[in-house]
Amino acid sequence: MKRIAQWALAASVAALALAQAPVATADARLGADEIVAKNAEARGGADAWRKVMSMLWVGHVDSPNAPAPNLPFVLALKRPDRTRFEITALNQMIVHVFDGREGWKVRPSGSGGPDVRPYTSDEVKFARDEQVIDGPLLDHAAKGISVALEGTDKVEGRDAYRLSLRLPSGATRHVWVDAQNFLDVKYDREARGPSGRPATIEVMYRDFKDVDGVRIPFVIESGAVGMDKKDRLVIDKVSLNPPLDNSTFAKPMLQGRHASVTIGADAPPPTGAPVRPTP
Repeated sequence: MKRIAQWALAASVAALALAQAPVATADARLGADEIVAKNAEARGGADAWRKVMSMLWVGHVDSPNAPAPNLPFVLALKRPDRTRFEITALNQMIVHVFDGREGWKVRPSGSGGPDVRPYTSDEVKFARDEQVIDGPLLDHAAKGISVALEGTDKVEGRDAYRLSLRLPSGATRHVWVDAQNFLDVKYDREARGPSGRPATIEVMYRDFKDVDGVRIPFVIESGAVGMDKKDRLVIDKVSLNPPLDNSTFAKPMLQGRHASVTIGADAPPPTGAPVRPTP
């Protein structure tokens, strides 16, 4: 189950990341601020995103590292940085939850009961760096994120602007924005591979759809640079501004060896598969 839990964390990380594309040449006259503004407009507008206080995604994951295909998941997000990810694998539920300061992982133990462990320091750092609702570009200055235009690249045959982001923690990210439709097409971050060595993780955003006025990618693929096989997260349903109590993101309280995780009175309860309905 340890391998499943490690894979589940990678899938949840891929899911936190937000924002893709329907061939044009990049306009060399555009600066970083203009590209960011066009990206916000393409995604539905800054005002529409500022009204989104919480989101719920329901979908499934396919991964070459997963124990089975089409694993159901539920991801709950709440401003500013609370997250809860649940996935069901081999009839066992695995949970990763972050309350804005601390995080916990729940997985089945060897004795059959749930095992709760705190996030590592690297996991806490990553969770604090993520902009879980609207991504790093929107209102980036207010978030303490600096953005610079590094140049243009071809991403799957299309021109895309490559933006370099410096986060308040000092971490660096890159975001590629399509030169034609100005949607995010790719994102990368540094991580540690299974061996503990540094690795660059790529995230691709596909199949954008309109959800109550904002555009959200319904397919997210992620994996280490150079790897042919990627984890694929498919969103089946998204809900905007569902009522999510803060207790949903608190340290899981376990009742007995075989009890399920308590997720808060106002949040959808877990079933045999993870919770129900939304980005």
